Amino acid sequence: MRLFAKLGQAFKYLALTGICLLAFSIRLFSVVKYESVIHEFDPYFNYRVTQFLTKQGFYDMWNWFDDRTWYPLGRVVGGTVYPGLIFTAGSMYKILHWLNIPIHVQEVCVFTAPLFSAFCALACYGLVSQCRSHGAGLLAAFFVAMVPSYISRSVAGSYDNEGVAIFALVNTFYWFIKTVNTGSVADAVLSVLAYGYMVLSWGGYSFIINLLPLYCLAIIFFGRLTGRLYVAFAPLIAIGTAISCSIPVVGFNAVLMSEHFGAFFAFLVLHVALLVSYVKRMLPPKQFVVLATIVLSSALAVGALLASMVAAYVAKSPTLGWTGRSMTLLDPTYASRFVPIIASVSEHQPPQWNSYIMDLHILIMIAPAGILACFHKLTDATLFLVLYGLTAVYFSGVMIRLMLVLAPAVCCLAAVALSDLLYVVCGSLRAKPLPSFFPLSPIDPAAPREGEEDEGGAGAGGKEESTPSKKKSKPRAPSGKAAAVVAKLYGLPWGVSVGLLTVVLGLLGLYVVHCIHASADMYSSPSIVLQSPRQDGGYYVFDDFREAYAWLRHNTHPDAKVASWWDYGYQTTAMANRTVIVDNNTWNTSHIATVGRAMSSGELKAWNIYRSLDVEYVFVVFGGLVGYPSDDINKFLWMVRIGGGVYPEIKEKDYLTSDGDYRVDSRGAKTMLNSLMYKLSYYDFADESQFSTGQRGIDRVRGYQIGKLNVKLNYFEEVFTSQHWMMRIYRVRDKPLRDPALKPGAKKGKAAPRRG
Repeated sequence: MRLFAKLGQAFKYLALTGICLLAFSIRLFSVVKYESVIHEFDPYFNYRVTQFLTKQGFYDMWNWFDDRTWYPLGRVVGGTVYPGLIFTAGSMYKILHWLNIPIHVQEVCVFTAPLFSAFCALACYGLVSQCRSHGAGLLAAFFVAMVPSYISRSVAGSYDNEGVAIFALVNTFYWFIKTVNTGSVADAVLSVLAYGYMVLSWGGYSFIINLLPLYCLAIIFFGRLTGRLYVAFAPLIAIGTAISCSIPVVGFNAVLMSEHFGAFFAFLVLHVALLVSYVKRMLPPKQFVVLATIVLSSALAVGALLASMVAAYVAKSPTLGWTGRSMTLLDPTYASRFVPIIASVSEHQPPQWNSYIMDLHILIMIAPAGILACFHKLTDATLFLVLYGLTAVYFSGVMIRLMLVLAPAVCCLAAVALSDLLYVVCGSLRAKPLPSFFPLSPIDPAAPREGEEDEGGAGAGGKEESTPSKKKSKPRAPSGKAAAVVAKLYGLPWGVSVGLLTVVLGLLGLYVVHCIHASADMYSSPSIVLQSPRQDGGYYVFDDFREAYAWLRHNTHPDAKVASWWDYGYQTTAMANRTVIVDNNTWNTSHIATVGRAMSSGELKAWNIYRSLDVEYVFVVFGGLVGYPSDDINKFLWMVRIGGGVYPEIKEKDYLTSDGDYRVDSRGAKTMLNSLMYKLSYYDFADESQFSTGQRGIDRVRGYQIGKLNVKLNYFEEVFTSQHWMMRIYRVRDKPLRDPALKPGAKKGKAAPRRG
């Protein structure tokens, strides 16, 4: 038996090693198919800050004032960034160089997310092992290693906060549940440290600080309160809040924002519940009732006073002390009504139903069975899995970005369900083997699984088992009662068991194929480099973004100011090394609204706005020639909405047709056809489309001919257009060519002075 136990342990570690290698390697398609490059938009800021950290050190990075962004305001980087990802990559870079492994910082950044996806698989294994069994833990690790929802934010090159934050999230849950199970102070310390790393890494830590209090209150409500919960929960709230306050980007929001008040309430209720439990044990029942009445009356009075004070405090804020993103989670219509800049981000939109099938595949259908399985054998740990799954489902339905939080929960619940099913199926095959093919097993199938308690241990046999036997007992044939238990647990016919096992293995095979397809074909394409299939089976590469940023870097002076929509700010500073007006941090809505106002205004008004901001170059992203749908024309209404939120003269209805449609053809609104965005996008487009496609002025994204074919510019000069017309750069003229609005003999007005 010892040999079999050792073989089981060896198989477990071998399986975990294979799962980690799988989690890392399945995320390398982006490097194999393209190249080692940073993806998307936000990762370019993280990469730029990591470069600064590796050159200047941690302390200088913490105090870095970046004057290349948000001109003329600038940005205090250390106080506005969650530095967990940057510190992690910077530390790995320093360690590798200390070991004399010369590797570029970009390569460290590219492979950080795949590495931590392997760590996340280990954390999922630990969490489910604490909640159920080691077999279920292995399944959970296997599922999370490949789930497409997590792959979408952890492929090689996806250097964003979620790359390490999902591991930090699951790791915090693992150490918390382990502390609940063991009551160990050492585990509680590791739980607090894991939570501190989560706060350091991602603003999604607010999910933890609200889920754990909910779990604590549920434990108290169901009468399962023990001292182990206090050891797990109280230090995490007290010390974890202190750690949060020491991180500049969070600061005193950890005690002043409504997001954290639930944790303090649960912290108070936990102490009251433990005090009541202690007093109840110490006093006779009658005295306890009298004391409880007095204390309860006093507590209600004090609670009402505290509640009124908190209500008066939060009433001062228009959002009742919640951040805009948190309000969006509580009220899905909030952002579209009050904060259009949040609603304008595609990942902040609610997901479609097919997103759940695409990103979670079979797991979304098996997870509900996992919830039932957790209730079937309810423990403190499985109750946490249930609450985690239910809350994550709600939040993922509000914001597609939070599918990331749902993915580990679904993987864990699906693993519990499949583990229980396989346990019954395999047990039935062992209990009822085919006589001609399988020998009878001497092992009693009714024996409890590893990590499970023997249900009969607390019954009549408990006394006998409490006395250790000096002699090894000989294997005995199952008694009549044990045979009944076997028949009850493993009552499936042999054919049904084989059929179920075949179905499960088939579903797992389909899951693997789907995950590989999602990783290779859907989530490995970097937004900075695009591909299109050719008829000969090859691919045509569109590298217009890097082409344009390289032009800016080599053909403009180092202090040039560049304006664009905020989506491209991080890429411009990182790749072109030029000063931008706005970027993806979106901390200053009025500054972004000013750029939106310029883009939605006429050429003269926009010229004056850009001159007042010292802007020398403006670029737009245009996809009408090659059919790239994510261009600025399709984003333009968000510029109008955000600009109109600050400048009332900008009204969305002025850019729509009389039927309320958004069009850029001859039926388009006059204000739209005269806007700067329209002119910068379609300048000389009619002639180029005639030359390239033989169809004059046909926009391949919108699918019709544009409204104005001969666009003229007087205040802006075209200086660069990329090979496929996806990036168009214009210089802001010092003086206009002429002002057609002026009558002959009229005197020109003064140009708006530049800042300086």
